[in-house]
Amino acid sequence: MARRQLTVRQLEVLDAVGKAGSVTAAASALHLTQPAVSMQLRQLEDQLQLSLFEPVGRGLQITEPGRDLAAMAGDLLLRLDDFALAARELRGVRRGRVRLGIVSTAKYFAPRLLAQFLQSHPGLDLKLNVYNREHIIEQLQSYTIDLGIMGRPPEGASLVGTPFAPNLLAIVAAPSHPLSLRSQLTPEDLEHEPFIVREPGSGTRMAMDRYFADAGVTINPIMEADSSETIKQAVMAGIGIGLLSLHTVRLEQAAGRLVTLRVAGLPLRRQWFAVHSRQRQLTPSAREFLEYLLREADDLMRSGI
Repeated sequence: MARRQLTVRQLEVLDAVGKAGSVTAAASALHLTQPAVSMQLRQLEDQLQLSLFEPVGRGLQITEPGRDLAAMAGDLLLRLDDFALAARELRGVRRGRVRLGIVSTAKYFAPRLLAQFLQSHPGLDLKLNVYNREHIIEQLQSYTIDLGIMGRPPEGASLVGTPFAPNLLAIVAAPSHPLSLRSQLTPEDLEHEPFIVREPGSGTRMAMDRYFADAGVTINPIMEADSSETIKQAVMAGIGIGLLSLHTVRLEQAAGRLVTLRVAGLPLRRQWFAVHSRQRQLTPSAREFLEYLLREADDLMRSGI
């Protein structure tokens, strides 16, 4: 089959049906009639000489080959969008798109960085979503987002992480906590303290586990949370103590609602990373945003702590 026989509309229809799960829903999303969508699918199956859907009751169910090709169709449509955006920017039109995914801890500083960037790029279309670390990695690998911001870059050859600013992690407690009066603590002093911890797999949890493992200390986690905000609220309520990025507790420290415990070896000095796919070239807008992070993020974030 000559590739020129495939049309963008056929790719759009296949992608829409794969995502929506039915011809009716795909037709609504594309603002087409159901017969028009069905016709596009029949033509595509004839061209590919492959069954992409099979009848189930009164409807159609996507086959396994259909799911695989629908995912590829989505990727191709994203690449076509990138092609059009790059062409506009090369013509000197200062409009583009950056799709950004950040871990929840980064939401305490990312909006300030984005606001500064958008001031000098008023025509930019910037999409921001907050995910957990594993979801960001999946989104990067499927090319759904251009850049991810996280505290620990993934291992492997498919993604590359570029450090752009320090990320300091420390133990925080309520001001009324007895340990807040101690001028110096060791990891052993925290062994029997109730801890509120992040979920397994988060960058903060991995850094905490590594710190106490290196010290030969086993802590007492009594509560697990999937966000820094939940940990902050639990610590302020006096339930326990927790390890958090100092970016997340700036306001609470200034208001006297949280204090940093002075523990040997802390704060942990980590880095914030901008991560992107090694297999996919960044759009001009995404590349410009990455260069902005490398050039200005550190100073802007320091001023905000």
